[in-house]
Amino acid sequence: MNETNVLNYSPFRPEWIVRRRVFEDGQVEAYRVWSDRLADLENVRTIDKLLERYAREVLPTKAVTTQAQNTSALKALKPVFGRMPLSGIKPRHVYQYIDNRGAKVAARREVEVLSHALTKAVEWGYIDRHPFKGELRLASIPPRIRYVEDWEIVECFSLTSKRKAGSVLAVQAYMRVKLLTGLRRGDLLRLRLDDLKDDGIHVMPAKTANTTRKRLIIEWTDALQEAVEEAKAVRPTHASEWLFCTQRGEPFLNEKTGRAGSWDSMWQGFMRRVLAETKGEVRFTEHDLRAKRASDAETLEHAQALLAHADSRLTLGCTGENRNA
Repeated sequence: MNETNVLNYSPFRPEWIVRRRVFEDGQVEAYRVWSDRLADLENVRTIDKLLERYAREVLPTKAVTTQAQNTSALKALKPVFGRMPLSGIKPRHVYQYIDNRGAKVAARREVEVLSHALTKAVEWGYIDRHPFKGELRLASIPPRIRYVEDWEIVECFSLTSKRKAGSVLAVQAYMRVKLLTGLRRGDLLRLRLDDLKDDGIHVMPAKTANTTRKRLIIEWTDALQEAVEEAKAVRPTHASEWLFCTQRGEPFLNEKTGRAGSWDSMWQGFMRRVLAETKGEVRFTEHDLRAKRASDAETLEHAQALLAHADSRLTLGCTGENRNA
């Protein structure tokens, strides 16, 4: 019996109660591993043991991308805090950790994971109170502010493609749909043709897929229908079920890892061409497009007008155009 199957057994289920009967093949092994696991949980006295249980029981409940981020955080935390007893960690240790880390934003995220693990330690009965919750006073880090100007969008759409389908046209089609919907990258890359219904685009946001499971319906407009049709037309293969797909017709997003490496490479290549061949001078991320969608207006009017302008390729006179123009 492999480890995965072993973890599916619990000595507290009715079928596990020993009543002088012969266990099915593998159950004795499962019982022994589960008992060892329980003994291990009872001996949680240090941060590294706590983080091991956290990784085993809490991380699997989170989104795939969050799991990857938290796993990296745990790797950074263990060498520093691992040997400390649960009751030994103090606010000063957390301050020292952040001060000694060059990447301050990453350090904050790692401390958030540590703090949540200690909250679980209280829940699991290892400690009576959280050792530093509510006691840290950290200066806020300004959020990333990169407003993408309208003229920059127009410059992106002025870039010509060397092929009838592929990276440049795919990114431009992606930008159109994103500006009109404001969807996150993961939700856009998960779109299937089956999600395109008569009443609009049906989306199950990944952020709520494991909680409220509330679906969004983004109603059609003429501009959105045109953008989606363009996205379908520039796919490298029309046999794919995905709105945005690779040369093989597969989704860009790897659901197991939460990564979209080939898409990220394609975006970076697109931005390099924008900086080299257009008037654009500062790169922006696809996430900045979502922020622009939220900043410009409560309606779709701004994005629709912008895309219509981009379609006409009227780049002359756009340089220096401000966001309220």
